[in-house]
Amino acid sequence: MDRKYYDEMYDAQGKCRPHYLEFARWLAAIPPEQLAQRRREADLLFHRAGITFTLYGDEQGTERLIPFDTIPRSIPASEWRMVERGCIQRVQALNMFLADIYHDQRIIKAGIIPAEQVLANEGYQIAMQGLNLHRDLYAHIAGVDLVRDGDGSYYVLEDNLRTPSGVSYMLEDRKMMMRLFPELFAAQRIAPINHYPNLLLETLKTSSPLDNLNVVVLTPGRFNSAYYEHAFLSREMGVELVEGADLFVRDDKVY
Repeated sequence: MDRKYYDEMYDAQGKCRPHYLEFARWLAAIPPEQLAQRRREADLLFHRAGITFTLYGDEQGTERLIPFDTIPRSIPASEWRMVERGCIQRVQALNMFLADIYHDQRIIKAGIIPAEQVLANEGYQIAMQGLNLHRDLYAHIAGVDLVRDGDGSYYVLEDNLRTPSGVSYMLEDRKMMMRLFPELFAAQRIAPINHYPNLLLETLKTSSPLDNLNVVVLTPGRFNSAYYEHAFLSREMGVELVEGADLFVRDDKVY
């Protein structure tokens, strides 16, 4: 079977794609041993900072360093705008779907989706039926997993709506790239991502109809696989990191 794959850096004729030209020149000029040394430096810095994740069921040990590739994946701004529009449209559709199955269930009545696939699904929450949410937002954060076909087309592999994790590793990877290879960022215009925690905090605040509210990051504790991310996001957003034992309810309010 002839497996086709999309080469991000070179086209079918072996010609470097325009948005990779600056990187290709830089890569050709840097000695391989220097690149390997910087990779080892990145692993050491990640280890010292405790930037790890837990892999349950791994006999070789649970703590692993986050994945880090010294060869970046560059996406042109025009291409990214298309991906951005598609992701926004997709998340809006998912929220509309969730609002429908917990209210009028028109998609089921129309026969588009069999009732048993929704109502008998283990993820379906009967307690949510008829419950109106502020701005009809059911999924405030979505992890849309993208893959590329052999012709370069983007496809969605899956949608993660159950509090997807991993964004902290992306932010730390970018900081590491800027620290190890500042010349790459000086030579090109690269869209920033360091404002993500502020966007996340604003998203969480606007998900509630209340004006004065407290946002916290709820964590199962330091033995959880995503604990580093919980601590990272609470610190970057400037909010409290709490466990269930830190909370109590009085007069229908959480303290």
